[in-house]
Amino acid sequence: MLRITELKLPLTALPVDARRASDAPSETDQDREPVAHPVAALTALASQALGVAPDAIQSLAVFKRSFDARKADILAVFIVDIRLDATLEAQLLARFDSHPHIGPTPDMAYTLVAHAPATPLIRPVVVGFGPCGIFAALLLAQMGFKPIVLERGPSVRQRTKDTWDLWRKNTLHPESNVQFGEGGAGTFSDGKLWSQIKDPRYLGRKVMQELVQAGAPADILVEAHPHIGTFKLVKVVENLRAQIIALGGEVRFGQRVIDLDLAADAGGLVLRGLSVLDIESGQTQTLAASHVVMALGHSARDTFAMLYRRGVAMQAKPFSVGFRIEHPQSVIDHARWGRHAGHPLLGAADYKLVHHAHNGRGVYSFCMCPGGTVVAATSEAERVVTNGMSQYSRNERNANAGIVVGIDPSDYPHDEASFIAAFGPEEGAKYAAESRLLLGRDTPSASRAHPLSGIAFQRQLESRAYTLGGSTYEAPGQRVEDFLQGRASQAFGSVQPSYRPGVKLVDLAASLPSYAIDAIREALPVFGRKIKGFDMADAMLTGVETRTSSPLKIPRGENLQSTNVAGLYPAGEGASYAGGILSAGVDGIKVAEALALDFLSQQA
Repeated sequence: MLRITELKLPLTALPVDARRASDAPSETDQDREPVAHPVAALTALASQALGVAPDAIQSLAVFKRSFDARKADILAVFIVDIRLDATLEAQLLARFDSHPHIGPTPDMAYTLVAHAPATPLIRPVVVGFGPCGIFAALLLAQMGFKPIVLERGPSVRQRTKDTWDLWRKNTLHPESNVQFGEGGAGTFSDGKLWSQIKDPRYLGRKVMQELVQAGAPADILVEAHPHIGTFKLVKVVENLRAQIIALGGEVRFGQRVIDLDLAADAGGLVLRGLSVLDIESGQTQTLAASHVVMALGHSARDTFAMLYRRGVAMQAKPFSVGFRIEHPQSVIDHARWGRHAGHPLLGAADYKLVHHAHNGRGVYSFCMCPGGTVVAATSEAERVVTNGMSQYSRNERNANAGIVVGIDPSDYPHDEASFIAAFGPEEGAKYAAESRLLLGRDTPSASRAHPLSGIAFQRQLESRAYTLGGSTYEAPGQRVEDFLQGRASQAFGSVQPSYRPGVKLVDLAASLPSYAIDAIREALPVFGRKIKGFDMADAMLTGVETRTSSPLKIPRGENLQSTNVAGLYPAGEGASYAGGILSAGVDGIKVAEALALDFLSQQA
């Protein structure tokens, strides 16, 4: 088959009658109808590009579709796969050998790299059942390894109920919330399914196909920027779990790993097992394990501290902090789509913004959620964290995104008071002493900062936000006009914040370090020149956004095992090897493959 990567048609040439309305109810199990593509028009364009008669094209399938909105007349851009007579196809491939947009269709089929022995002595263990853990366990199950999954939170249905308790009743469940439970943090998000990772083996395609098989809309295989949305992700996650169990795997909820059983080895440490706390009973058991995928999310702070105490190599790393900003979705639609705003094929518009501030800080939009809501995302008592979420239809009134500022380990606290506030008197004093030894008289950096100092920084900001919000899990907020003028807001304007339990109007300057406040104040008017209305007076800022990525990294070698603990596979967002659902799923596949091959080499 041949692939053509640039076929363009005006938006008006696309059929729209087969699509559901863009404002369809979000709380429904009905999917949009399959995308209707203008096959005849695309066939004509393809025949022209190839210099062949239209009837020479035996079949045409759309691989991807995107939209080019850089001009007033929006264009639909297609990538298509074409089947022709084998002889003609070979001739065309030779003729277009160096053409940038015409070439052979790549083989994207996934092949299992290994198969388990009939009776493995010790089953592999996957810790964490977010996107990375789900796909690690799924691949291990498909290879016949019958993995055991340990998830500290509950099943996704129970987790959803518990999360609503915080949003509606100001009641936090520390082990069942936006961060912890089946599906991971990605379940309560926009369900974005694109990534900028290098993927020469098309593992992302494997992830997408498994999601569709589990009930995700088939559109995600075609759209350039696909998403699922929270409501639909719940059922998808349940179906993936069912498939793992059907293949001999086991998923245990309410199981928190509290220690590692390690043995000394000539090259470092070797994993022998895990100590696992059953949260409901309070009982601890030891689970023998020689191969463990640590697919922790970026909020598993107690587990990070445990791994650090047990000597697992890790280091502090940069991440970003800031606020959520909300606008009427109609403002973003008109700024991005112009006269085409509201077109059913375009749906709710998104954006991506970057500004380099004069103080050297980078400011950028993060996790943009069209037609969505700002959600309470804390996993710890007396702390406030914000995140964004959308349903599949993206039909809520407001658009929201993180507006965040890059920070690095030199910004993290290294004083004893900050460590004690974050980790308690005993651990905090110990970490502070370690930090002093690491630093000496040098400036903090990733290699010299204490590995847990980024967590101390996050907790510091989240505790401050909790206090500013009135110590009720309400979040501190401010109108953009007041933020830019440096005064506390007195009343909401035309943009009503969507965050629940609620927003308390304050001066957000007290919620973040001055360098972050200065950088955001500089960036907002710049963003307003890029997207008309972005710095509108009534746009709402809600704080704080602190969980953009993991504040630490657990290094691993070429075999994807920890650099100093054999048998331990750090993976996913928590270990800093992913940034979103798709990349986390891909990393889960890679780690599962590496684990399987190592397991078999030891059995040989």
